[in-house]
This record gives sequence, structure tokens and C-alpha cells, in this order.
Amino acid sequence: MELSKTAALISETEMYSARNYNPLPVVISQGEGSWVWDADGQKYLDMLSAYSALNHGHRHPKIVAALKEQADALTLTSRAFHNDKIGPFLRKLCQMAGYAKALPMNTGAEGVETAIKAARKWGLLHKRVPENQGEIIVCANNFHGRTTTIISFSSEEQYRYGFGPYTPGFRIIPFGDGKALEEAITENTVGFLVEPIQGEGGVIVPPEGYLREVRAITREHNVLLILDEIQTGLGRTGKLFAYEYEDARPDILILGKALGGGVYPVSAVLADDAVMGVFTPGDHGSTFGGNPLGAAVAARALEVIEEEGLVEQAFALGQYFTKRLAELNSPAVKEIRGKGLLIGVEIKEEYGVARVYCEKLMELGILCKETRKQVIRFAPPLVIARDEIDWAIERIAQVLT
Repeated sequence: MELSKTAALISETEMYSARNYNPLPVVISQGEGSWVWDADGQKYLDMLSAYSALNHGHRHPKIVAALKEQADALTLTSRAFHNDKIGPFLRKLCQMAGYAKALPMNTGAEGVETAIKAARKWGLLHKRVPENQGEIIVCANNFHGRTTTIISFSSEEQYRYGFGPYTPGFRIIPFGDGKALEEAITENTVGFLVEPIQGEGGVIVPPEGYLREVRAITREHNVLLILDEIQTGLGRTGKLFAYEYEDARPDILILGKALGGGVYPVSAVLADDAVMGVFTPGDHGSTFGGNPLGAAVAARALEVIEEEGLVEQAFALGQYFTKRLAELNSPAVKEIRGKGLLIGVEIKEEYGVARVYCEKLMELGILCKETRKQVIRFAPPLVIARDEIDWAIERIAQVLT
């Protein structure tokens, strides 16, 4: 019996690819806006947005036009030379975010590594922490990437097993506990690295006032507040940045995912001169970081967020989507949580695991993914329409109730 195109492509991928992912059994071959089509022509509503990298939706025409236009002119120079796109991009980013300087990289994990290096050198030069003694506090249940250094401070055993020895210099405390942070700070603490909402950790929202509290604590103890807004930033939570809910402007802000407009990997670290000034030529870099193709795409992605009111749309539709989910009154649901269009639906253990629900939703034309064992994450593109949410709710109701 001849395999379907989807089955054949999955078989080929599994034959030649390392098994470091466990994707749903769908092969996406085309996308537009909030929708995608598989290799056999079946249509699905994308409720994951590539883990928030597709805030603008699939193939946003203005962003794709910027990509094509720049690809026809210049794609890469390295940072050995200037290019004519990095300056305008960084100016736009710094002005939108309200920081003096930005350092462009490619992936979110690179952004986190950059922030760690900046904080450690700042601690040496400005806080006078002895060399190689600077400590960074992080939270349990965190997810900041999968490099060797980053998994060294993960509390998830699978991310660590077999990959030691681990990088020292990190201390783990509970998430959402300001008192634990204050007790963990020592004279060698240079930074506190935290996500405003723990996305991969299960869409965990900290208690109200937590970010405001940790901002006050870090300022009092001369510790850098480092916010990882790779997933929560650029409109996802209904604010341009999630920290704006509590006016907790960090010393270092890490961005990625949606910064590339869903078409190219772009990340950046933002800070003011006191922090960014620790870097001198040769300290840090990336062959592709700040390349003209990525810079042109990211600049246009930022413009689209403003021009199309995506932040405001995420806020309004996030409230609407959450309300509609709650009205289902599903006996299988333990909790619905999140902000904006980053929503987690936790399934009670006695009703099975989230993966099964995601597979059933896929059969009904909705693509989402479990995070941790019990949580379904709904994070559609910010360009989604209200009637598309209504369409999704009809099918979610079939699965949850």
C-alpha cells in the first residue's frame, strides 16, 4: 500500500534526523496568516505560532517583501564591515524598547548567553565582584534555551542528563517568591535572570506584584534584573513587553523569536550604557548577528507591530479567548492561565495527558502543543481574527467537554 505524502515525508525525516523532537504527526508545507496546510492539502489553524516566533502570522506580506527586497541587494557582510541596515534596525528597536544600546544576535539562546556575559563582566568592572566569582540567580522550572551553560542552571533533569560537567555560577530559587530572591543574594550576586511568564514551564504566571517586587529588590542590592522576554515580548501578552504590566523595566532585556517576523532568526539584548559599555571589540560577536537580511526583516517586523496594532489586538483577543475557554466549564480542566494570547490550559491528571488532547485537536484542524505533561498551550498569531477564535472554540469544546 502506497504511503500518503505526509506519511512518506515523516518516514524520511525520522530516518535521517536525530530524534531530539517529538512533533505531532503533521507535515506543514504552506502557511498564510493564522492558517497552514499539510503536504496532503489539509488545512489547520495554527495555535502555536512556532512558540511565539510567528506573532505576525505566516508569511506576513510586508515582512516577506522586506526579505525579498533585501535578498536581492545584500544578505551578509559579517561584522568585519558595516552594513546599511543594522543601524536603522537598532535605532528602531532601541527607540521602541526605551534603551540606549542593543546587541544583535540570531537565536534566543545566543541572546541569553550574551546577557550572562554582560552581567558577569558588569559585576567585575562595576560591582567589583572578584574575577570568576560572579553569581547569577535563576528560577526553578525555567527555560532559557539548551546550550551547555543554560542547561547547567535548568531544574529539568532531562535537559541536563548526560551533558555534564555543568557550568558553575548559578543559584536556583523558586519562581514567584520575592523573599527567596532576597535571601539568595550575596555580595557576589551580579544578576537575576527570570521570565515574566514561564512559557515552557507550563504558562506559569507569577503572583501579581512579583515583578515589581523583584525590581525593587535587585535595585536595592545593586543586582542586574535580566528579563528573558524571548517568548513573552513584542506583543504576545497584550503589552509590548510583559514587564510593562508592573512597570518593572529590567537592566537587561532579551528578545528573540518574533523579532525575526517569522521568516528569519533574529535576537537582541538591550541595555543602557552602564551595562552595554562593558563590551569592547573582540569580547563578543557573531558572524551572522546583525546581518543586513535579518536587520531589514526585523526592522519591518517592528514597524508592522505598530502599524497594525498587534499589541492591542493581543490584549483584547486574549481576554476574549480566555473567557470563551472558561465558559466551556470543562470537567477535564484544572486551570486556565496566561496573559494576552499566551494561554495555558492545565488538564487534570485523572483526565489524561495534554498530548492526547493536542492530537485530537489536530484531527479537528487545530495545531497546538503540550508543554510539561498536563498543559495545552494556545498561542495563536497575533493577527488572528475573532471569528477564527470562535471557529477554534467550537472544536476545542468537542475535545474538552
